[in-house]
Amino acid sequence: MFEKIKEEYRSTLKSSDTEEHIDLAFYRPLGYAWACLFRRLGVHPNAVTIASIFLGIGAAFCFYPADIYINLIGIGLLIWANTYDSADGQLARLTKQYSPLGRILDGAAGDVWFVSIYIAICLRAVRDTEFFTIHPALVWILAAVAGLCHARQAALADYYRQAHLFFLKGSGGSEIDSSEPIREKLNNLMASRKYAQALPAMVYLGYTTAQERQTPEFQRLKTAVKGMDTDSNAFHRLREDFLRHSRPLCKWENFMTFNWRSICLFGCIIAGFPWVYFIIEITVFNIVLLYTRITHEKACKALCATYCGQENGSSKIRFAR
Repeated sequence: MFEKIKEEYRSTLKSSDTEEHIDLAFYRPLGYAWACLFRRLGVHPNAVTIASIFLGIGAAFCFYPADIYINLIGIGLLIWANTYDSADGQLARLTKQYSPLGRILDGAAGDVWFVSIYIAICLRAVRDTEFFTIHPALVWILAAVAGLCHARQAALADYYRQAHLFFLKGSGGSEIDSSEPIREKLNNLMASRKYAQALPAMVYLGYTTAQERQTPEFQRLKTAVKGMDTDSNAFHRLREDFLRHSRPLCKWENFMTFNWRSICLFGCIIAGFPWVYFIIEITVFNIVLLYTRITHEKACKALCATYCGQENGSSKIRFAR
């Protein structure tokens, strides 16, 4: 019985390469427990995601007062929200309930948490920090820049982790998507005047297109892989080389996700200077983003040079024999 539970728990994880240590030690076990409960109750993964959004907003309200005890309640709510964020994906893997809407909601949940938290921090800084009381616009500008950086960091970290899973487990083990089929689906929905269904597709198209725009060398490699015989020796060599380059970057991709970001946030709030978190996002997290992107793209370019060839004047990619 215990072995069966352990095996089922492992099936809810993405991979040992892409899972973050804090997740494995804390959030994934709790998320699995919630997922098992929600499965028994017949709760859909999207409902769990929506519940996490409300918990995250509640945390933001608790970060506004300069009261350490209320702030600690907020920290607890945000941790609870993230256990639900873990549970929704684990529940989806347990019940095989996958959908583009789920992917959109999952990404939007974290955005709603942090937008709410940014607003609370700005209002608190204008009230309590003399410099921002005199120059209130500056903290809002700082928050806006930090928010844009955050969105780019989280999107690219997610994309690279899904790329790793794509080469590790194949398309069935990854949620990586291409913009072209999403664009085609959106055009069909617009032509059929199904505007309510078109809106999520439009949001997801923008999200996916932004990820692709930041990763041109990986896009070239991904395009090449589509035309490759997956049973060939060349494909297996390419797959192993990609994973060898990608595996050391997983820790930096994990750094740009919730756990280390929240640790920095909690530290700034407890110290009484929550606005410092914006500076950390703009500096430290952007340095990690640049390093990860440059290293990843350089590796993809080298792999294309080794395994792919460009036909004369054509954009078609072929595999070197």
